[in-house]
Amino acid sequence: MRNTLKAATLESKFPLLSVEHGCIISKDADVTVGFRVELPELYTVTSEEYEAIHSTWVKAMKVLPDYSIVHKQDIFIRESYQPQTDKEDMSFLSRSFERHFNERPYLNHYCYLFLTKTTKERSRTQSNFNTLCRGFIVPKEIKDKEAVTKFIDAVGQFASIMGESGLIRLLQLTDEEITGTDTKAGIIEKYFSLSQTDTTTLQDITLKADEMKIGDNYLCLHTLSDVEDLPGNAETDMRYEKLSTDRSDCRLSFAAPVGLLLPCNHIFNQYVFIDDSAANLQKFEKMAKNMHSLSRYSRSNQINKEWIDEYLNEAHSFGLTSVRCHCNVMAWSDDREELKQIKNEVGSQLALMECKPRHNTTDTPTLFWAGIPGNEADFPAEESFYTFIEQAVCFFSEETNYKNSPSPFGIKMVDRLTGKPLHIDISDLPMKKGIITNRNNTLYFYHFYPVWFCI
Repeated sequence: MRNTLKAATLESKFPLLSVEHGCIISKDADVTVGFRVELPELYTVTSEEYEAIHSTWVKAMKVLPDYSIVHKQDIFIRESYQPQTDKEDMSFLSRSFERHFNERPYLNHYCYLFLTKTTKERSRTQSNFNTLCRGFIVPKEIKDKEAVTKFIDAVGQFASIMGESGLIRLLQLTDEEITGTDTKAGIIEKYFSLSQTDTTTLQDITLKADEMKIGDNYLCLHTLSDVEDLPGNAETDMRYEKLSTDRSDCRLSFAAPVGLLLPCNHIFNQYVFIDDSAANLQKFEKMAKNMHSLSRYSRSNQINKEWIDEYLNEAHSFGLTSVRCHCNVMAWSDDREELKQIKNEVGSQLALMECKPRHNTTDTPTLFWAGIPGNEADFPAEESFYTFIEQAVCFFSEETNYKNSPSPFGIKMVDRLTGKPLHIDISDLPMKKGIITNRNNTLYFYHFYPVWFCI
């Protein structure tokens, strides 16, 4: 029987051209620099530190030139704990501890940051001119090489500002980490496979009017692309009631509910589009005049005019930079029934942020395609909303899961969120970081007790 479905190869639709000197070059002459981001651990950041992280992001974004895109991509994958029982010097208790947690499921977090330099024409691209909608893609030549050089210098300043904060660390991705090798997959191949393991197999992508499928996994997408869906106030951090008391206060980032607190396979994409701020404000000035002239025909035009005036007053009074922003949560599952439950979980977590959950089925393929590392300029412009940098950064997730202490001395404990075993130094490392100033000898007496309790 003849197949009547329209099919195309990934090669014909692939939007990237090459990777050179750590930069991803798209076929539309966009340049992208990628970083691996190291965030602070969950439940360890105070409100003052969240404000410091927020101000650092704002300062770093202001050094980027016009028509730059900041794309922060947080990937959360369900994985199983693999015990380390092959060490020769392991005791019976240590080996039993590792076997007890064999294949314990937990949510692993991978964070990447992509900085893209595009053009004015590309920044206005809509979904109907996405690379998925074109019959063929003709590679373009980079004409303004001086602008690319300035962008690379600005990226260096961006990374330096973020590193000086002492709370976030950026590690630039190499060519091999982006493209992969013969034995190891790169970040682009991992993105297409919805995995972060060393997979070397790409799966078929099915695009339909009501669903998108990659291999055996069905995707669902929730977007924050309209001002009406946003909360009245956006803050740098929020109080986590489950671990807070009257005397203690546990703080999380404003976007933490769709981060580690969402227990399913998902990708949280955060975009900030830095356009020409002066041109944006001038456009709003003309729009306000048009709304004022049409106010006699509809009261809503007068209300919209007042909102635009308030936006312009904020921008001119405090010298704020007008940008566009977009956030989306892309989750997946190989079971349709489980996918329904995941949709409800994502919606409820967005509601905790006082956002209006909007399940988007129409633009799932184009938003997935724009999330390809290096293809951020292919983002549909109609899916973004205007705001300021300070408000846009509030939707960044600013924490990651617990990590093992680098010190060889420590005890075995477990992650309070997922139950994953961890090696924690509660004596030497806190002294080096300045968390404690005095070590009580009773710490050594209790070193082995958590092992007995966990078996």
